[in-house]
Amino acid sequence: MSAHDERVVDALALNAADLLAYFERRVDVPADAADLVAETMMIAWRRSEQIPAAPEHARMWLFVTARNVLANATRAERRRWKLANRLRLLIEPRQQSSADAGADVRDAVSRLDPQLAELIRLVHWDGFSLNEAAEILEIPASTARGQHQRAKAALRTMLSEPADTESVSR
Repeated sequence: MSAHDERVVDALALNAADLLAYFERRVDVPADAADLVAETMMIAWRRSEQIPAAPEHARMWLFVTARNVLANATRAERRRWKLANRLRLLIEPRQQSSADAGADVRDAVSRLDPQLAELIRLVHWDGFSLNEAAEILEIPASTARGQHQRAKAALRTMLSEPADTESVSR
């Protein structure tokens, strides 16, 4: 182990708990504090030649680094919030439907063969054309058209039956 590596190990061993406490007092989420300590340690390893030999100076160096790490994290968090707010303004709020709206259709689609169900979802829920859905599913367009007709027929049958036909037929 080089002298630089020993300095890093010693400095981190002596100051890790204090660095964690430093971050815990400054962030809202405790798990973030541990991540920030880890980032500070990574920087210490990358810049091991810059860490002073004297323990008290090494401690100061680590805390300056920790302060910079915290400032970077704070700036990044602010940028994320600004971006999220801009996106919220750009995206028109969708009209919320009741929780059970379409539940019978979702249930019927889920009872289809998985390939047919995915084709129905791609075409009717995600807005792809049959040809585009065929490409996504990596099947010929003619196969997709046939499967789409079968899936629609199966759905019509399932949706026209009374909800509890299975329990009556048992």
